[in-house]
Order: sequence, then C-alpha cells, then structure tokens
Amino acid sequence: MFTPTFVKDMAERALSTFAQALLAVVGTDALDILSADVVDALKVAVAAALLSVIKAVAAGKVPFGDSSPSLVDLSK
Repeated sequence: MFTPTFVKDMAERALSTFAQALLAVVGTDALDILSADVVDALKVAVAAALLSVIKAVAAGKVPFGDSSPSLVDLSK
C-alpha cells in the first residue's frame, strides 16, 4: 500500500488540504467572520491535513477501489 506513488499522492492531498484550511481560516478572519490568530489557523490546518492522511490510509485499505488514497477506483 505505501508505494512511492501512494505516498506522493497522499502527501499532495495533505498539503493541498493544509493550504485550503489555512486560507479558509485566514480568509474568514480577514472578512471578520471568524476571529483566529495565526497559531490557531495553523492548528486547524494541521488537523485538516492529518485527517486527510488518515482518510488516505483508510481508503487504501478498503476492499474495493484500486489501493490509492482515493475511494474512487481510478484504474477504470
């Protein structure tokens, strides 16, 4: 399961999730929707990235699909 392709795909997903969460928290703070400092924004982003990694590992272990970090069978 932890082939180089799987790890690269998982890392790309976690990094993009991190960036999206960080920008979401910073953006909502800038719009005065949510009040969060940089440390809190980073905590949210790290938590989101960690959940992305957990989801990728779980998706790689399900009995269907193509053993990628996705629940969708990308081989078809």
